[in-house]
Amino acid sequence: MAGPYPTKPHLDLKAVTILLFLCFLWGGNMAAIKFSIRGVEPIFAAGLRSLIAAGLMLLWMRYQREALFPRSFKKIHALVVGFLFGVEFCFIYLAMRFTLAGRAYVFLYTAPFWVALGAHLLLTGDRLTWRRLGGLSVAFLGLVIVFSEGLFHYSTQVLFGDFLMILAALGWAATTVYIKRYFTQECTPFQTLLYQLLFSAPILFLLSVFLEKDPIRLIDLTVFLSLFYQTVIVAFLSYWAWFYLIHIYPVTTLSAFSFFTPIFGVFLSSLLLKEPLSLWLLIALGLVSLGIYWVNKR
Repeated sequence: MAGPYPTKPHLDLKAVTILLFLCFLWGGNMAAIKFSIRGVEPIFAAGLRSLIAAGLMLLWMRYQREALFPRSFKKIHALVVGFLFGVEFCFIYLAMRFTLAGRAYVFLYTAPFWVALGAHLLLTGDRLTWRRLGGLSVAFLGLVIVFSEGLFHYSTQVLFGDFLMILAALGWAATTVYIKRYFTQECTPFQTLLYQLLFSAPILFLLSVFLEKDPIRLIDLTVFLSLFYQTVIVAFLSYWAWFYLIHIYPVTTLSAFSFFTPIFGVFLSSLLLKEPLSLWLLIALGLVSLGIYWVNKR
């Protein structure tokens, strides 16, 4: 795979199918993090995930005989996107110490709002139309409902975790817009993902040295399988597919469609972690789904 990919103005059946499957995989990721941090400190686990997934990507690129960097590509962009990616996942993994997995999904997926704004201001041909704004606003109302529920039913510790997830959402949005602006014309999805994984790993390990005392406490079967899921299934395979889509389809539409992830995530978290399913949380998920429909309606 080499060279830029042909772009398409709308999602087709292939893209929708891939997106739904990715959302299901991502829907299990927070539960996997919850399981892994029982034996491995969160920031160290994030760095380990990036390092192993980067190694797998390097092996795949060597098998494909793909260059590490395009000739005309400015390497500073690779460093920047790795930094953004590392900060994003530092916040995600730290947040899972404090908040519930189901709530974490809803707050993390404020990212499409920031993506839509950034794409409107910085990208050509990805405008924030009134229809998209309406769909995103409806979905945002769902997020407000979840946050309001937290104010009355959860501790300040949970709300702090929610806040960390919002910061992670900002990092995710910045990464997405940066990739769309500087990577899609020169880099393949393999290269795009590799830079994030490879250059985020040292940042995460450095943060772990300063913030965590005992990075590895216990490795049992549950911790190992959860790390495998986060590393191979999510960080390597699913992210490659996601960046493949970013190179072809409008980034705002893709990000809005990813609102399906909190729906899968809430129910999978309830199933795997026995977290409660409140009426307000279900109402919020319904609003999020409606927002997705409006954003993607032609």
